[in-house]
Amino acid sequence: MVLATCAGASAPAFAADGFTLKDKPKIAMLYYGPKNDGGWTQAFDEARVKIEKELGQKIQFVENVPEDASAIKPAAEKFIQRGANIVIGTAFGYSDSFKELAAKYPQVAFLNGSGTTNAANLQAFYGRTYESHYLCGMAAGAASKTGKLGFVAANPFGVVNWTVNAFALGAQKVNPAATVNVIYTGTWHDPVKERAAAMALIDQGAEVIGQHVDSPTPQIVAQERGKYGTGHHRDLRQFAPKATLCSSVWTWEKYLAPEIKKIAAGNWKPAPYGAFIPMSQGGTDIAGFGPAVPADKVKVIQAEREAIMKGKQVYAGPLSDRDGKERVPAGGVLSDADLWKMDWYVKGVITQK
Repeated sequence: MVLATCAGASAPAFAADGFTLKDKPKIAMLYYGPKNDGGWTQAFDEARVKIEKELGQKIQFVENVPEDASAIKPAAEKFIQRGANIVIGTAFGYSDSFKELAAKYPQVAFLNGSGTTNAANLQAFYGRTYESHYLCGMAAGAASKTGKLGFVAANPFGVVNWTVNAFALGAQKVNPAATVNVIYTGTWHDPVKERAAAMALIDQGAEVIGQHVDSPTPQIVAQERGKYGTGHHRDLRQFAPKATLCSSVWTWEKYLAPEIKKIAAGNWKPAPYGAFIPMSQGGTDIAGFGPAVPADKVKVIQAEREAIMKGKQVYAGPLSDRDGKERVPAGGVLSDADLWKMDWYVKGVITQK
């Protein structure tokens, strides 16, 4: 369940002075799915517990709020009527409703994970998942003997394509001949389609299965078939301890706790295009490594992680797509706008429905 802020959108007009709460912060969260879904929503719920500890206060929440205005608005307004003045959403589909709520309740601060709308009291946020998937790709390349990798993806959107490409670039950092065969399921969460895709990729020779879908099914299939995988959202060793080499994990508490403190301090100024969070500021990180990743390669991956934390760019030039077209010149870095609209693939990526 992931889509995110569009850096190409026009910036909203913000007042010179920032947003300030009228009372002490009282926080509420709207969850897209159940808190124990094993993926996207559970990552937010686990972050909530850590934020509560850091801030020293309880956070109200409600589960299973679908991406429908008729459900989103009443859920948010119920919390606001109870005194909540910071409301956190967790879904792309909340974007329009949160924009309307922000206008209706100018005294309330709104944050929305994977949203697309922003205002003087509303900030969308999302993580640079390509950074952690690049590192997981390195683990996949290190564990594979043939260099044949697979990837189960949801939809061919920019935020998914950048994880696919980064996974391939990471694998090729370790094994220049590595290839990544991708199957799109057409949905964020469908264990049946995810199982079919993972099985097909393994039947085609994939030794490691990466993923950008919500359930741990690809990792479970990899373990059942005696193969390996890399996870998304959370540490998927919980579901497939023998198969999972590395996981891209959300670390929302590292972003949300400081952001809530900024709101509480007053004069908060949301980013006009939303917050696009790097690993160094709490977007994602990695969890692992499985024993199939050689110890010397683990050191290489950890060194790359440190380099990214210090500002190394995954999409730095020179970089061409699989058709030979230059996408990033030598000395350049792919812009955020180009990241959001990424509709191309690097060399070695093979796509199919």
